[in-house]
Amino acid sequence: MSHFTDLAHQYIDGEWKPGSGSWDIIDFNPYTGEKLASITIATAGEVDLAYRAAERAQAVWAETNPYTRRLVFERALRIVEDREAEISETIVAELGGTRLKAAFELHLAKEFLREAVQLSLRPEGRILPSPVDGKENRVYRVPVGVVGVISPFNFPFLLSIKSVAPALALGNAVVLKPHQNTPICGGTLVAKVLEEAGLPAGLLNVVVTDIAEIGDALLTHPVPKVISFTGSDRVGRHVATVCAQNFKQAVLELGGNSALIVLDDADVDYAVDAAVFSRFVHQGQVCMAANRILVDRSVETEFTEKFVAKVRTLSVGDPADPATHIGPLINSQQAEAVSSLVDQAVAAGATALLHGTVDGNLVSPSVLTGFAPDSPLLGQEIFGPVALIVPFDGEEEAVRIANDTPYGLSGAVHTGDVERGVRIAKRIHTGMIHINDGTVHDEPIVPFGGEKRSGIGRLNGESMVEAFTTQKWISIQHGRSRFPF
Repeated sequence: MSHFTDLAHQYIDGEWKPGSGSWDIIDFNPYTGEKLASITIATAGEVDLAYRAAERAQAVWAETNPYTRRLVFERALRIVEDREAEISETIVAELGGTRLKAAFELHLAKEFLREAVQLSLRPEGRILPSPVDGKENRVYRVPVGVVGVISPFNFPFLLSIKSVAPALALGNAVVLKPHQNTPICGGTLVAKVLEEAGLPAGLLNVVVTDIAEIGDALLTHPVPKVISFTGSDRVGRHVATVCAQNFKQAVLELGGNSALIVLDDADVDYAVDAAVFSRFVHQGQVCMAANRILVDRSVETEFTEKFVAKVRTLSVGDPADPATHIGPLINSQQAEAVSSLVDQAVAAGATALLHGTVDGNLVSPSVLTGFAPDSPLLGQEIFGPVALIVPFDGEEEAVRIANDTPYGLSGAVHTGDVERGVRIAKRIHTGMIHINDGTVHDEPIVPFGGEKRSGIGRLNGESMVEAFTTQKWISIQHGRSRFPF
C-alpha cells in the first residue's frame, strides 16, 4: 500500500505537504482494520491558503482557451484508464468497495471525465433584443470563480470528480475537502490524476481536515462563490444555512428514501433482481438505494419468497474477493447503528424474514416486513444492507406510501404497462424515477438531483453549466442615449 503513504498529504498550490494541525486523520481499511495512512490535518489557515491559491490561479485559467483547457481532461481520462487496476485496488482497500462496485464507480468516473472534455466548450453567450433603439444586449456566460467541493465516503472518487472536473472545465478553480474516511480516493488521488494530466498548480487544492478543526471555514471563506456538497441532509441543512448567510450558492446532493414499487402486473422475477441490486449494492451505502420496496398485495407472497431466497445467496465478506457481493460498512459506528435499527424495528413489532448479524464492520442482510404504518423506520434513510418490504392495495395507496417521506431522490416502478408506470412516476415527488429498472442510476448529461430533503439544484450536463457559471449582461449603446436631465 505504498501509494497510500505517497498520497497522504495536503495538496495546496501545487505542493504536497503535511497539514499544520496538531493531530492526524488515520485512514483505515474497513475490512481488515489495517492502517493505510495517517495525514496531519489542515487548519483554517491552510484552508485560507488553498482558497487564495485557487483565486490567483483562476484568473489565468478563465482566460485560457477552452480548447486548451479540455486537453487536461482528455489526458486525465487516459490516466484513469491506464491505472484502472491500481485505482480499483485503492477503492477496495480504503472504502471496502467490492470488485463489482469499484468497476461501477470507475466506469462512471470515466464517463464524467469524457463529459468534462465536452463541457469546456458548452457555455455560449447570447445577444438579446432591446426596447431601446441602437442598443445591443450581450449576455456572457462566465465562470463563477472558485468552487468549494465537499465529497462523501460512499463513491468518493466518482463524486469528487463529478463536481471537480466540470467546475474546472468551465474555467473555475476548486478547493476539495474529501470525507475523513476516504481522504485518498475522494481527495489526493483525484489531485494526483489531474496534476499528472497537466492541470496548472493552484487550480485544484485538496484539504484533508475535520470540522472539529476548521469549523465552517470552508463555507464562510470570502473566496468561494459556490459550494457543491454531497452528504447527509442533516449536514446539508447546515451547509445551506451558512451559504445563504454568506451569499453563496449551494448545490446539495443529499440522502434519499427511495421507493421501488412493484405493481400487480409486474414481472416478479425481474423486479426481485432489480430490488436486490438497488438495495444491496455497496452494502446499501447509496443515496439512491431502494430503501423501501412497495409490493402490491396480489404479488406480495410470491415477491417476498423470491426476494428473501435471492438475498440469502448474497456472499458477505472480503471485498477483494471477486465473488463477494457485500463488503464492510465504512466504520464501526455505521455497523452498530444499522444493526441497532434492525433490533429496534423487531422490538417494535416488525417481522425479520432475515435478521442480519454483525462481524466487525461486516453486516449481513436483513429483510423486514410487517411495520406499523407510523413506524419511524419507514421515514428515514438506512445506509446499510436492510430491506423494508411494505405491501399496498392498489395504485393510490402505492403513491401515498411512496410520497410519505421527507426525501425525494430516486425511485422505480415495475409494471407490465410502461405508460401506467409513467403515470404513477409523475405522481411521485422525486427528482428521478425509473420504469422497469433499479433505483441506482447516474448518467453524464441527465439532470441529477433530488426534491424535498434530498437536495437543491441539479448536476450533470447542462445543469453543470447552470451550477458553475453565472450570467453577465453587457450592453452597448450604438448612437446616443437620451437622459431626462
